[in-house]
Amino acid sequence: MLTGMQIAVIGGDARQLEIIRKLTELDARLSLIGFEQLDHAFTGAVKEKLDEVDFSNMDAVILPVPGTNLEGYVETIFSNEKVILTAEMLKKTPDHCTVYSGISNNYLNGITKEANRQLVQLFERDDVAIYNSIPTVEGTIMMAIQHTDFTIHGSNIAVLGLGRCGMSVARTFHALGAKVKVGARKSEHLARITEMGLTPFHLNDLGKEVKDTDILINTIPLQIVSASVISKLPAHTLIIDLASKPGGTDFRYAEKRGIKALLAPGLPGIVAPKTAGQILANVLAQLLQDDLSKRKGKIK
Repeated sequence: MLTGMQIAVIGGDARQLEIIRKLTELDARLSLIGFEQLDHAFTGAVKEKLDEVDFSNMDAVILPVPGTNLEGYVETIFSNEKVILTAEMLKKTPDHCTVYSGISNNYLNGITKEANRQLVQLFERDDVAIYNSIPTVEGTIMMAIQHTDFTIHGSNIAVLGLGRCGMSVARTFHALGAKVKVGARKSEHLARITEMGLTPFHLNDLGKEVKDTDILINTIPLQIVSASVISKLPAHTLIIDLASKPGGTDFRYAEKRGIKALLAPGLPGIVAPKTAGQILANVLAQLLQDDLSKRKGKIK
């Protein structure tokens, strides 16, 4: 249980509703900032304006998956209020206050460092990334079906990267009957690709390996699908870029060549917000309970 914990939930989309639901069930007291247009009420949660929040009582601050933008704005789907998180606000929190976000950027890193508050990026955790790969794969399949006029079964699919998301994508498209090749750099990844019954290739050979590709799926957050690579793709190829913004594809050149290229970060929150929210809620609940237990231990 989280009895006695005071938590600020600032902004977010439908995923945050699952987090709010879970934390109120665990008896936490929540201040909801950026939710005044939300009709649903949660017992133990109070809607507040940012300038009404007493940060001196907050044990934790929970931000949406993107955190803030580079100007400090926090996304607020359920509000028209412009919410900007500042270092001054975080400095008012108790020393033990932890800031939770999906990902971070230079602005968020900077204000948490200036305020000397711990920042936890949930998407850096293996458990969150692996759980999230499930709705990501389902969303990728949906996009592949919507934007092609051929079946996945029998298609030539190239997946770039064998990280936590790339492995799930490659395995699932293979199970659907596609002919899947996977590009990676690490020798252990190339070995794993072979063990999975897929065709491995080194990313240094990317240009040579994509000549017969029907669907190219990138999971690497670097500009790897360059103009040079795109120039070797068949005209009908669909590119689905799952890497975080700005992605790893030269979208300008793809458009120039007439190749459809889709940037699709955040698919879990789009195709399965309830499941994606539950994933975050369960992990957050455990982290907050661990934090509360540690502080109670110190007080004793």
